[in-house]
Amino acid sequence: MSRIGAALVVLLWSFAAHAGEITLKVAHFLPPTSTAHAKFLVPWCDRLHRDSGGRLKCQIFPAMQLGGAAPQLYDQARDGVADIIWTVGGYTPGRFTKTEVFELPFMMTTPEATAHAMWDFAQTYAQDEFRGVKLLALHPHGPGVFHLNSHPIRTLADFRGLKLRAPTRLTNRMLAAFGAVPVGMPMTQVPESLSKGVIDGALMPWEVVPAVKVQELTKYHSETDPSERGVYTTVLMLVMNRARYESLPADLRKVIDDDSGVGLSEHAARVFRDADAPARALVPKDSINVVPAAELAKWKQAARSVEKSWIRDVGRRGADGEALLAAARRLIDQYTDTK
Repeated sequence: MSRIGAALVVLLWSFAAHAGEITLKVAHFLPPTSTAHAKFLVPWCDRLHRDSGGRLKCQIFPAMQLGGAAPQLYDQARDGVADIIWTVGGYTPGRFTKTEVFELPFMMTTPEATAHAMWDFAQTYAQDEFRGVKLLALHPHGPGVFHLNSHPIRTLADFRGLKLRAPTRLTNRMLAAFGAVPVGMPMTQVPESLSKGVIDGALMPWEVVPAVKVQELTKYHSETDPSERGVYTTVLMLVMNRARYESLPADLRKVIDDDSGVGLSEHAARVFRDADAPARALVPKDSINVVPAAELAKWKQAARSVEKSWIRDVGRRGADGEALLAAARRLIDQYTDTK
């Protein structure tokens, strides 16, 4: 065989080996150094590649590299701009009114139990909120923490007048109920807003602190008693364009099915939980205070108004908010007892 003929054979083999390769565009809003990118999405994509025998691969676009702003990510998946996106449900207010029950104050217990509850709740009570996409995972981050410049938060009175970043509409309402001035903004705007004094502090979990350098921009960090339910968490979601999913061969759809769902939701929750401790270690120990359970009882009482307003919101959409809230709590309690 001539050298040209041998080269042609190699080229044909290579083409045949890659003819079935499918690239999925995966988009999110955080930098590639973030937990979401480096410890969740990249390893998950590696599993898809391995379990599909190399036929599925991802091209990940962090930091909104496909264009647009973070609140547009869900529509980018629904409309096919991206095949898969990871985002915060609360970035599109009013779209996930039922699912956001998990973002009410003092709902979450452990991240894994809350993730399992989120998944089951969505399958039973909120499938209508995910029309046009295939839901791959729902998960929380660890308990929220207050990161501040002016002074630590030790009592409810310490919130008065503080301009605090809130990630979702329910945390906006919670901060207002506590006496603060809530300022809604995506995570990506927090560093500049802190450095320019637009906000006095931000509410976020520890794990995301290094990605946006909050440890360099704040002086005080106020946690809540770890034996209590977290002051807040966020519904984080991984979704896929429905048409793109259905266009795949059956065996590749099975790979995605096997690598998503409640198992992936719980795994993501563990990844984010495990990222809290190293991020917390970046700040001086004496800059951290813990708000005790006795004080948190006052916060819970103040937050009742947030629950009532959410129940009214859901009722206007024809759903029974009290029943949905009870179901979410029951699921969290059920899985907390088993994990």
